[in-house]
Amino acid sequence: MSAAQLPSRLRVARPVAAVGLALLLGACATGPAFEVPAEDFKGRVSLVDTPVVLPGSEVKVAGQNFVPGQQVQLSYGGARLGSAVTVDAEGKFRTAFNVPADAPAGQHPVVVNASKPLAALVQPLKVSPHVPLSGQDRFSTASQKLVPGLYQAAYSARSDRVFVTSAAGRPPVTQSELVKVHPQTLAIEARVAPRPAPARAPAPGQQARDPGVFAVYGVGVDDSQGTVWVTNTRQDTVAVYRQSDLALLKQFEPGAVPHARDVLVDEARGKAFVSPVFHPAIKVFDTRTLQALPEIKIETTVKGRDAKDFSPMSIDLDRAAGKLYVVSGTAPEVAIIDTASGKVDKVFLVEGVRSAAGIGYDERSKRLFVTGQGSDNVVIVDPATGKTLHDVPVGAGPLNVAVDAPRGLAYIPNRAAGTVTVVNTDGRIVANLPGGTFPNHLTFDGKGSVFAVNKARGAEDPQGDRITRITPR
Repeated sequence: MSAAQLPSRLRVARPVAAVGLALLLGACATGPAFEVPAEDFKGRVSLVDTPVVLPGSEVKVAGQNFVPGQQVQLSYGGARLGSAVTVDAEGKFRTAFNVPADAPAGQHPVVVNASKPLAALVQPLKVSPHVPLSGQDRFSTASQKLVPGLYQAAYSARSDRVFVTSAAGRPPVTQSELVKVHPQTLAIEARVAPRPAPARAPAPGQQARDPGVFAVYGVGVDDSQGTVWVTNTRQDTVAVYRQSDLALLKQFEPGAVPHARDVLVDEARGKAFVSPVFHPAIKVFDTRTLQALPEIKIETTVKGRDAKDFSPMSIDLDRAAGKLYVVSGTAPEVAIIDTASGKVDKVFLVEGVRSAAGIGYDERSKRLFVTGQGSDNVVIVDPATGKTLHDVPVGAGPLNVAVDAPRGLAYIPNRAAGTVTVVNTDGRIVANLPGGTFPNHLTFDGKGSVFAVNKARGAEDPQGDRITRITPR
């Protein structure tokens, strides 16, 4: 908030006379009149109709579980935000305020003050950087709608096809497909629905429900075996399909990989690596025998945290050196694993990232790209030293990374901003391209193009559930 927008009581226009200052201090000596506080206060606030907060934008706030008749005033740094409102008979309220045009990006504490009875809480407000569209003339794009609930994509050089996972709806998920897409026409050439998942025992007092299917989320290809690996996140496991006809080769049992997210294959060493969110390890499988191997445990280096607080998210592989890079979604850390020995080389903190999610390795420059969903940026890191070399604001909610090493480019889908930002290894934005609704994941084909998939806001969203090929001109 700029100084000009602060209330007059917080601005000093001229020196205060000594006598006036003494009177002021005397008046304040008794302190404020304390009220009877609200007991067992359960008030909550949230943003509504405001998916992304940018400098200069309007923010709409809704409250619930307040005391009917309470007076509510939002403030920031002692300055009022919007007008005071009265809580209705259902314990709810709505209000709005404008973010100053010069507000810096980052997390801002908005104080929610209630009176009659007295209560207060702090609502974090993330202001995202405004990154305008640019560089569209440098890239050609082609897009095609696929199936509901697109999640991830993986390109196979052997079959020259893109394999895409989809899972629509909340658990139990009953609509899910693995589809094979032609890279030029973007047409679906084959598709398969996962088999039904086993029933789970209902919780005490609840009725049994449809268990859904082994919905597919993460995806990785193994061209040496002609297979496609997928993660079944809802059933905590993985499955293997054949590339040629999408026949199911093996469905691993539920519980094999807790909250399985990403899967990546090291073909030279015959191993598939899977990231289990909230589980401090990498799960490993033999890609020839389709058997589980011992997991690789990862311990956080952050003092004061439990050793189990490393939560694997995205993973990427330096295939030449056989090094697996794993980013944690809790503390901003990266683990480097030697895939031959199955041991952790080191774990280091990444400066400048909040709520890390995506990671990509550039084999040519030997640099890592790490995205921060909470900090709306991508940082470029030297993994040898752990030093952050560049910090690049890219837009709201950057989720994953796909690296084009020959051209020194990284593609970042910004889920909340609806853009795909292209950044070079020197930390310069080459382009910021339209990404449709909720860009979610990308894969590089090794020939200059990336394939991006995005999710939909609803069944009728024309910009959702699309695959887009992006190629430098």
